[in-house]
Amino acid sequence: MRDLKETANRIEELLKEAGIGKYALEVKETEMRELNTELETFSLFRTIFGGTASVTVFMDNKKGSASGNDLSDEGLQKVIGEAVASAESAEADEANDIAPDQGRKQVSEGPLTADMDRLYDRMTELYDAVGKEYPKVRMMAMIGSHEAEHVIYRNSNGTEFDCRDGRYALTLEFSAFEGDRGTGLAYTEIALRDLDRPFMEQSDTRRQIADAQAALTVAEVAEKFEGKVLFTPRAMGEFCYMLMDNYMSGSRVLSGESMWLDKIGEKVASDRLTLRLQAEDPRIIETQHYTLDGFAAENVPLIENGVLKSHVLNLYIANKTGRPVTKNTGWSLVIEPGDVSEEELLAQIDRGLVVGGFSGGEPGANGEFSGVAKNSFYVENGKIAGAVNEVMISGNLAGLFEKLIGLSDELVTDGSMAMPAMLTEGVTISGK
Repeated sequence: MRDLKETANRIEELLKEAGIGKYALEVKETEMRELNTELETFSLFRTIFGGTASVTVFMDNKKGSASGNDLSDEGLQKVIGEAVASAESAEADEANDIAPDQGRKQVSEGPLTADMDRLYDRMTELYDAVGKEYPKVRMMAMIGSHEAEHVIYRNSNGTEFDCRDGRYALTLEFSAFEGDRGTGLAYTEIALRDLDRPFMEQSDTRRQIADAQAALTVAEVAEKFEGKVLFTPRAMGEFCYMLMDNYMSGSRVLSGESMWLDKIGEKVASDRLTLRLQAEDPRIIETQHYTLDGFAAENVPLIENGVLKSHVLNLYIANKTGRPVTKNTGWSLVIEPGDVSEEELLAQIDRGLVVGGFSGGEPGANGEFSGVAKNSFYVENGKIAGAVNEVMISGNLAGLFEKLIGLSDELVTDGSMAMPAMLTEGVTISGK
C-alpha cells in the first residue's frame, strides 16, 4: 500500500498523463479512536480509518473538482476524470486561479498517538463529578475521541504543505430532571491537545452543566420590552459568525449587498471590539495551515478597536472584485477580552436576558435578525430570576456590536474559538 507522499506523486503523474498543466491536489489519511457511552454506560469502542483524495483542475480558465476515497490507481483515475469532466462543463472565467508558489512547509502539531486509558479515566471522572456536584443532571451521551490526521496539499505552482495534526475531542449530551419535569437536551463539544486537566475544568463544561440544572427553575416573560442582553461566550461566537457572513463574506461583497462594502478603515463597531481570524494561536486547536486556494494561512485582523480591517474573500472573489485576498479560509475566531468579570456585567442589567444560544433565520442584508433565545435566563436587577422558554429576541446585528457595553475579562476556548461574554443593549425581548 502506498504511503501518502507516494499517493500524491501518483496523482501528479496521472495529471501529467492526462495533459493537465494547472491543478491542485489534496490527499488525506485519518485515524479516529472513539469511546461512546449511552445513559452513563460505556457502549462502544471503535477505530475508524479514512483516506480521501481531492483534485481541482484548470483548463482554459475553466475549473473542475472531484474527490473520492479509493486511493488505488483506478480510484485516482476516476477522480481525475470526474474533475476534468466538471471543468469541461463549466463556464470559462479568468478569475479562476490558485495561489502562487508558497514553498514547501512541514507541520506537526498535537498528540499523534492516543492514550485511550487516560481518555477513559477522564470520562469516568466527569461522570463522577456530575453525579456529585449536579445531581439533577443526567448525561444522556458522551463521546470521547482522538483523531490523528496527515494531509498533503500540492499545486502546479510548486507549493507543498505536509501537515500532521492530533487532537482529542469530547462531545456531551445531557438534560436535567426533577420529579416529572425535565429540561431540553443540551449539547456541547470541545477539542483538546492533551488530557492533563479534568474535563469539568476544560472550556465552559462546568458552566454548561450548571446551566442545565439551573434551567429547572423557570421565569415567565409575558410581555415585549427593550433590554440589555449578556451573550455567553458560545452565543457571542454564534453572532460573530453571523456578523462575518452578513457584512464581510465574499458572497455579500461579490453581490454588492454588504452594508460594509466600502467601510474598510472606518469605524463599524464599539472601540471595545477587536475580532481576528487566527491561523496559528495557542488557544486554538483546530488550526489552519493553508487556505483552500493554496496560500499559507495567516492571522487576519477583521475588526480592530471597532475599525473594519478586512472582508473575508477567497482568491476567486478577490480577482472578480479587485480587492485583496484573505489568506485565511478557516473559522477560528478570537476576540480580545475586556476588563471586567462576567458577574460585573450581569450586575449592570436592570431587565434583560443572559443568552446562551440562538435559533432563527439568517439576518437580512440590512442585518435585522429575529429568533428564539435558547439556553437563556431572565434577569432583573442584576440577578438571574430563572430560565426562559420560547422567548424571542430581535434587533440589528451590527447594532449589537455598536452598542456593546462591555466584554468579560475571561475567555472561553473550545478548540475552535476564544470568546469572552458580551453585554449589549437595545435588544427587543418578546415573551409569550
